[in-house]
Amino acid sequence: MRPDHEVVVIGAGFSGLCAAIKLREAGINDFIVLEKADEVGGTWRENTYPGAACDIMSLMYSFSFAPNPNWTRGYATQPEILDYLKRVTDKYDLRRSILFGVEVVSQQFDTDDDLWTITAADGRIFTSRVVIAGTGPLHIPSIPTLPGIETFRGTSFHSSQWDHSIDFRGKRVAVIGTGASAVQFIPYLVGEAEHVTVFQRTPAWVLPKPERSISAVERAAYKLVPGLRKLVRSGIYFSHEALTAAFLEPRYMTAVRRLALAHLRRQVQDPELRAKLTPSYQVGCKRIVFDNRFYPALQRDNASLVTEQIAEVTSTGIRSADGREHPADVIIYGTGFNLGGRRPRVAEAYLGLAIHGFPNYFVLMGPNTGVGNQSVVFLIEAQVRYIVTLLESMRRGESTRVEVKPRVQAQFNRELQRKSHGTVWTSGCQSWYLDAAGVNRAVWPAPTLSYWMTTRNPDVQDFEFTTLVRR
Repeated sequence: MRPDHEVVVIGAGFSGLCAAIKLREAGINDFIVLEKADEVGGTWRENTYPGAACDIMSLMYSFSFAPNPNWTRGYATQPEILDYLKRVTDKYDLRRSILFGVEVVSQQFDTDDDLWTITAADGRIFTSRVVIAGTGPLHIPSIPTLPGIETFRGTSFHSSQWDHSIDFRGKRVAVIGTGASAVQFIPYLVGEAEHVTVFQRTPAWVLPKPERSISAVERAAYKLVPGLRKLVRSGIYFSHEALTAAFLEPRYMTAVRRLALAHLRRQVQDPELRAKLTPSYQVGCKRIVFDNRFYPALQRDNASLVTEQIAEVTSTGIRSADGREHPADVIIYGTGFNLGGRRPRVAEAYLGLAIHGFPNYFVLMGPNTGVGNQSVVFLIEAQVRYIVTLLESMRRGESTRVEVKPRVQAQFNRELQRKSHGTVWTSGCQSWYLDAAGVNRAVWPAPTLSYWMTTRNPDVQDFEFTTLVRR
């Protein structure tokens, strides 16, 4: 049976676009990208809340092969990043290979034909020899199961589904969560709403953000001076990478802790509020936040911080465990995302991209490829290069199936967990980086340079290449 396409790529964010570009460069033109929305962009299309921005410097948060000399800020905002991805899409003429409005709901491998069958929500079916899942692990909103949540008579939504039709003036807003997204949009709400009540379960470690504008002169220099952009990008990479040692050896986090506490003391004068905002867990075991506006916003007259547990949602607001009623016209959930999505939910993989038991299937940013202090785009490029090399090997050998060997995956994960032991992520607290048993399933426990080197030259002996005829 001949498939519809040699390769199906799922998702048109950073991962999917990178895969499409590199497939075409390798001469693998029989592919299609399935995108559930009507535009490219992934997380940067979905998250349009006020203040949305990246916490990795702009020059590093872009493809190495598609530089953007026009960033206007050191840390790009959501509109700029989305615009960059649209321009990359058009530059590489990718729209002719993207099917928009196709939400994948199931994927099934046929062992008789070595083909994947991909089914969309509207009933359309696609077959391919290979699937590359570029959907990302964090795109399905997580809404907490709070008592009475269905009784609320006001408006409520998750931060990734921001309701831009709402005029917050004169409204009382309740924000649940103080993670990376909430820290960015709370200052906007405080500047607009009558009152903002912030419900905090666990405070975040917040570091000052060295934000700045990039002048027109600097942007012109990136265009005109040969090698300047690459030199600056390399400097940014190694400055981010320098923090890795502290994640791997918690005692080195002392300096980071001191910086975060100094930032808190400088911005929050009230000792009672400062105590509420001081985390009790190790710096780095949960996501570190870079921000300069969150603490000042909480001290405005129309803002209040609630650290008591939420007892229930009522028809007119939220009741906390101490019995206090907090009236609200709008509830916004800044409560993060569910891991997984429309791709295999597995505990481990090989290099975070290949999974034994899922032949001809590759995952971008899979298990243990998260990074706390570096650009995920750097890892995405390394993964795509590795996958394309394997597909080229399939072509040369006329193979119909490629699958990582079980002993290779098992040995890789034993070594990975050995490296994870004693790091900030496994010893500092319980976080979404860990599974129920406290095992690191999310983060790469080593310098990202080591991942780049490991994936630089794939060892085809780590995989089984077979054909239907031989089997």
